[in-house]
Amino acid sequence: MNMKHIKIFFVLFVLCAPSAFGQHTFDQPKVIKLLKKHIGYLADDKLEGRRTGTQGEMLAAKYISAQFKKNKIAAAGTKQFLQPFLVNDGRSVEPSSMLQINGTQLQLEKDYFPLTISGIGDFSKNTSADQAIWIDTKSFVDQLKDNPHFSIIEEIRKAGIKAEHEQKMLLVYNSGLLPDELVWDGKSRIAALTIPVIYIQQDAMRKYNLEPNNAIVQLKLNFTQLTRTGHNVVGYIDNGAEHTIVLGAHYDHLGYGEDKNSLYTGSVPMIHNGADDNASGTAAMLELSRMLRKSNFTKNNYLFVAFSGEELGLYGSKYFVENYTDIQKINYMINMDMVGRASDSARKLTIGGFGTSPTWSELIKKENCLFDLKIDSSGSGPSDHTSFYKKDIPVLFFFTGTHFDYHKPSDDADKINYFGTSEIVRYIYNLIEKTEAYGKLSFQKTKEPTMGRSSFKVTMGILIDYTFSGKGVYVDGVTDGRPAAKAGVLRGDILYQMGEHKITDVSSYMQALNKFNKGETITIRVTRNKNEDVALQLTF
Repeated sequence: MNMKHIKIFFVLFVLCAPSAFGQHTFDQPKVIKLLKKHIGYLADDKLEGRRTGTQGEMLAAKYISAQFKKNKIAAAGTKQFLQPFLVNDGRSVEPSSMLQINGTQLQLEKDYFPLTISGIGDFSKNTSADQAIWIDTKSFVDQLKDNPHFSIIEEIRKAGIKAEHEQKMLLVYNSGLLPDELVWDGKSRIAALTIPVIYIQQDAMRKYNLEPNNAIVQLKLNFTQLTRTGHNVVGYIDNGAEHTIVLGAHYDHLGYGEDKNSLYTGSVPMIHNGADDNASGTAAMLELSRMLRKSNFTKNNYLFVAFSGEELGLYGSKYFVENYTDIQKINYMINMDMVGRASDSARKLTIGGFGTSPTWSELIKKENCLFDLKIDSSGSGPSDHTSFYKKDIPVLFFFTGTHFDYHKPSDDADKINYFGTSEIVRYIYNLIEKTEAYGKLSFQKTKEPTMGRSSFKVTMGILIDYTFSGKGVYVDGVTDGRPAAKAGVLRGDILYQMGEHKITDVSSYMQALNKFNKGETITIRVTRNKNEDVALQLTF
């Protein structure tokens, strides 16, 4: 950005902004300098993408803690500034597991492996051929030819349900008509059955001359539940006030893309530095902590939270709201996620949560020539403010939009618009000052989200529990009058199919939404009350 653009942007701010930083001096060069420092460190290769539960995340947490301390912000975590929490990291097969067929010992991984839908079981004392159900993948050949959407794993699941009912193990093998393409994915969120489901490699069937008929199978299968520890970083300004404002931003990112939410298509793993997502929001929060410490805004206390686990499904923010003892004292929450791409030409800024309190319509004007504002009413979306909205807390979500570098290794610090980010810091600071006169803000529920990191042609009108680890998406709320409510979807349902599209997680749900058009009627399937399969007709 050249000086001419900076001057134009500053003039627009003076003429159009509702206040010029209150009665206080906004040292913009200093703010920009510190934003560059924060983002430069957090998005450096040495942090290796700040993946939750890694050394890179801990380096980032230590940096944020040091900045809080420098800004004279009190530690408010459970371990000084840190608030540790556990993240489900999948399953691994225990070494004690074993498989013998007619007395022949098979080797785990080389000869056989459990399928992702497998549960545990002990058939090691089995001497009866009736304790196993066998399936040859060649039985799926005709269906694969006739139906391009046919899913082998779903057919195996159906057989597994039958085996589960009969309390038997399920053995899937390949007699040679299809390639060995089934896999074990210990990190999958697909719901497991309660019986073992084993896949035997084609080479093993030939090597050991295995014949399924009348085979005596002895199997013992156990898993170890894997976890990793994430860390929120929490600081506090105690003004002795009755209520507290929360300013939050997630600081975790994708590491090398190990958790499968990267959009990078290269074959060589690369560091995802996440400069915009979300070193930018974290840096903005740090600057606000510094300025609010020096301010005379004393009508509220201030809680600053750098969340981890956001990229995995809002783990950190959900843990925080479930364990914060003074949740009723929270006035409102401001979330800054990807605020680094407000260019001097477009000046685009999305503010979500506009409808979560009637006060926001008094303070935030859509007609704003400082920013090209996009206002969204919804209190929920794919970021940490959702966890607070679910606790009936007013929220605001600041976001400058997705871009080509989103969830790719190319999201680097040199692409951040530091001047635009500093203006967002100024804007939020002014907004906080204005709320001094309002006391405790009232809360109101809002409609289905229409903005966020993805846009859809249709919506269902449901709130999603982003931390749900089973197969499908967990319906945490249903909006009255919207398609899901009209179709009969209930809170607590688990959506696992939309039309012909299988829904295994939030990502597949979002992909499926883009397949449908307004006015289209489809059949959706949900699991209700844990074991009831319900088909519903939904019209978008």
